[in-house]
Order: sequence, then C-alpha cells, then structure tokens
Amino acid sequence: MSVDPAGWDALRLSLLVGVVATLIALPLAIWVAWLLARRDFWGKGALNAAVHLPLVLPPVVTGYLLLIAFGRTGPAGRFLESTFGLVLAFRWTGAVLAAVVMGFPLMVRAIRLAIEAVDPKIEDAARTLGAPGHAVFRTVTLPLILPGILAGGVMGFAKAIGEFGATITFVANIPGETQTLPSAIYALLQVPGGEDAAITLVLWACALAFGAVALSEWLARRVAKRIAGT
Repeated sequence: MSVDPAGWDALRLSLLVGVVATLIALPLAIWVAWLLARRDFWGKGALNAAVHLPLVLPPVVTGYLLLIAFGRTGPAGRFLESTFGLVLAFRWTGAVLAAVVMGFPLMVRAIRLAIEAVDPKIEDAARTLGAPGHAVFRTVTLPLILPGILAGGVMGFAKAIGEFGATITFVANIPGETQTLPSAIYALLQVPGGEDAAITLVLWACALAFGAVALSEWLARRVAKRIAGT
C-alpha cells in the first residue's frame, strides 16, 4: 500500500497524538473510575455526567467548546500561553487535547467496570491486615483490573487516532502540522481523483485499529493467566 509523503505525515501524527493522549489520559481515567466505582460523594452524578458528556455531544460542539476555552483568546488558552508558553489551538498539541477529551469517557467506562467486578471484600481483607489504602490499591486492586486498564487504554488510543470532528474544529486541517489520518482522508475525498489515496489511508487506519485491538486481547489474556497463576 503506497502512501505519499503527506499521508505518511498524517499517519505519524495520528500515532503520536494517539500515544501521547493515551499516556496523559490513562492515569486520570484510573483515578476517576475508582472514585465513581468505590466512593460516594456529593456531586458524583454530576461528575459521571461530565465524564460521559463528550459521548453524547456532537464532536463539532466539543471542538468548538475547546476552541472557546483553550483558544488563544480563551481563559485557559491565555493562561497556558502566558504561564507555560503552550499553545493548543491550531497546533498538534491541541489535537492531543481533543483526543484526550473524546477518548476519556471510553477509558473510564472500561476501567470502572473492571473495578466494580472486583469483590470489595478482597480489598477489605487487605485493610484489616493493616495495609494502607494506597497499598491495597497498588497490590490488590490494580493487578486485578489490569485487563480493564488495557482495554480502556486501547479504546482511548483507537478513539484518538480515529477522532475527526472535535479535532478539525479545534485545530483545523493543516498538512504537516495538525492533519491527522481522518483529516487527511477527508481532504482527499474533497479532491477529484483522490479516492485511491484515500482508500490506502483507510486501509492503514483499519490495520492500526485491528492491530491495537488484537494486542489488547493478547495482553489481557496474558494478564488474566498470570493473575490466575497458570
């Protein structure tokens, strides 16, 4: 499958955005999933709704809200630029933020289901033996939910490399700068004769998604066997 230089740039950028977004979102997703699964607190319903809001909002709306908040004239955007020199709008870093926001609910859901599947009595038994809360989570809960974490990470990664609506709204479609794989496919479909190149990129996108899912399943089975002691 031959890919032109612009296509390779889009492919590399999508992989970069997917990896960085997953690494940023995963630790926070684990913490939020644990809060929603194991703690009762005021505002829990609101937090749950906020986490899952990007799943039900049109992606273009999410991208526009990001532009309002994190654009150079937005409150968060001005703060980040003046304090850290970090510009998000119309930069690849903004594509990472859009991917984090869109993939985060999928990560939280997968990890939360894994945590809820763990019998709380196992964690309580560890606490009665004198283990502090962080040690219980690290040595008991975390190994048991690793398959869920892997599943959430892969789902977030797949969503990141496939995200289009929020990304193109927030960072546009600048070749070599913000043009990800979906944006490149969209651009090719707007050009007469671009269908062949678009099909090649579509096949690459399918291969990446299939490979990510297959890797997740293989790692999950290995982790499950290790936990079971087989």
